[in-house]
Amino acid sequence: QVQLVESGGGLVQAGGSLRLSCAASGRSVSTRVTGWFRQPPGKEREFVAAIHWNGFLTRYADSAKGRFTISKDNVKDTVYLRMNVLKPEDTAVYYCAVGFSLSNYGGAYDYWGQGTQVTVSS
Repeated sequence: QVQLVESGGGLVQAGGSLRLSCAASGRSVSTRVTGWFRQPPGKEREFVAAIHWNGFLTRYADSAKGRFTISKDNVKDTVYLRMNVLKPEDTAVYYCAVGFSLSNYGGAYDYWGQGTQVTVSS
């Protein structure tokens, strides 16, 4: 069993930055793909970014390219999402998840965290 805990969310002004963390416990996820998804208020969950277990392969949603960076620390079993130049439309609950493929499809991930709220004020 894998437990994922997200942290680092909060309230930030537009143009600001946040770094989200996804810490894994239980079984190691160092050989799994980790993805970040988000669910804006009243909208469907959407893919944000994912990183291969080797740390070299990444995938980003178009909305995240150039502003967000996903990275990982295998020693700490933690994946990070650095978010810069935040916009009000980035407001959402952000979830991390682990799976086996570098996919933008939520169904490809089998463990999910509880989420962390990110609110960007204009």
